[in-house]
Amino acid sequence: MADIGQFWEDARTAAKLNPLQEYFGPRMWGSLPPESFAFGDTPDMADELAALVVDGHKTATASALADYEAAGEPLPQRGDLFIVVDGRGEPRALIRTKTVRVVPFAEVDADHAAAEGEGDGSLEHWRAGHRTFFEKTIGFDEQMPVVLETFELLYPSRWKPL
Repeated sequence: MADIGQFWEDARTAAKLNPLQEYFGPRMWGSLPPESFAFGDTPDMADELAALVVDGHKTATASALADYEAAGEPLPQRGDLFIVVDGRGEPRALIRTKTVRVVPFAEVDADHAAAEGEGDGSLEHWRAGHRTFFEKTIGFDEQMPVVLETFELLYPSRWKPL
């Protein structure tokens, strides 16, 4: 298993997140690795979605607002950094949040669905897949608040799925 700390060192250097370190020393936010997580709810899905991120096809994600509330976690904010891991917990990409908005499920638009990079990229595919996911994890309602996040890829690993 790759080391998150080593991945973070490589990623923050390659992404030039602390370019003035030689002059002013390290910044606190650039010293500690950001939170790491896997997209999806199975190892296979995490592998598939990490590959889409690394390949640049996935630049957005959606989560149920209820998940954040139940965990007592704040919503992501513009500029937040995250390390995306695969189904085995291996670090694959460093991403930075660009936008965050909360809308009812029924109001998710085709642009966001396409940015998620899954399936054929259509809104219909997005709705069917996310409806199934939400039904099995937290319950589903057309008006349920969904957190829509866009992100940019700052550093991919040189990984290809098996």
